[in-house]
Amino acid sequence: MGVTKSGVLFFLALVMLNQLIVNGDESTKILAVKYKKGKKLCDKGWECTMSEFCCNLTITDYFQTYQFENLFSKRNSPVAHAVGFWDYHSFITAAALFEPLGFGTTGNKTTQMKEIAAFLGHVGSKTSCGYGVATGGPEAWGLCYNHEMSPSHGYCDDYYKFTYPCAPGAEYYGRGALPIYWNYNYGAVGQALKVDLLSHPEYIEQNATLAFQAAIWRWMNPIMKKQPSAHDAFVGNWKPTKNDTAENRIPGFGTTMNILYGDLTCGKGDIDPMNNIISHYLYYLDLLGVGREQAGSNEVLSCAQQKPFNPSSPTPSASS
Repeated sequence: MGVTKSGVLFFLALVMLNQLIVNGDESTKILAVKYKKGKKLCDKGWECTMSEFCCNLTITDYFQTYQFENLFSKRNSPVAHAVGFWDYHSFITAAALFEPLGFGTTGNKTTQMKEIAAFLGHVGSKTSCGYGVATGGPEAWGLCYNHEMSPSHGYCDDYYKFTYPCAPGAEYYGRGALPIYWNYNYGAVGQALKVDLLSHPEYIEQNATLAFQAAIWRWMNPIMKKQPSAHDAFVGNWKPTKNDTAENRIPGFGTTMNILYGDLTCGKGDIDPMNNIISHYLYYLDLLGVGREQAGSNEVLSCAQQKPFNPSSPTPSASS
């Protein structure tokens, strides 16, 4: 039986109905759309389920395996310390847990790509074994580690013995994509991800997906109540108070460092630890084709003059 012109047009119409044009330059498949209290929710299957953010591009729409390989090109070099551990699939699987909450799915394509570059800029800097004359440059060596190589101690703080008690024999040294230190941080992350990291902190260095999930969870959640998450500070969801403005804290990449590292990195002028993180972010923006010119002014990039949200206590409470 022949196919009529009207039949072909009807078929094409069905195909087009199954596509959503996002940001004017990308097409991505929507499995379902529904409205709840006037809000549009989209379902894209395994990667992003029933969220307003799923109506935007998802991470796999603009960040592919080859780009991950470009960003972390030296991670499987013979001299690296986590050969074969980190990969694109683990990152995307981990990210899918947070994409419905806005991770990498907030705003337009440029904003989304900048957030991935920002998050991975932190990751690359904190897991790098690169140095000034390293092959490919120091920024090419991110994801070289998955754990602290020579822990100075077990990082058990007995102050938290009733909330996050240390397990016998467990050591809470730095592990992961944004390294986790101390029993109370392992406890909080494990509680959120429903994994017993207090009893088994080693899971973080044994499972790359879990390691990325822990890092993204930290990015998406504030350190303290009534403070922004790194995600909210970066994508512009956070509105600074008068006190924030007076202490030079403004939305942008600089404030993500303040949130994650406090006065270990911020409020100390142009120190190397801060500049190293910024360098990774700018390098990744270039590799992703966004361009470092999209990063903003030095005031937005830096936390050199910012007062920390949470000044150091006798025991460190942030990733280092």
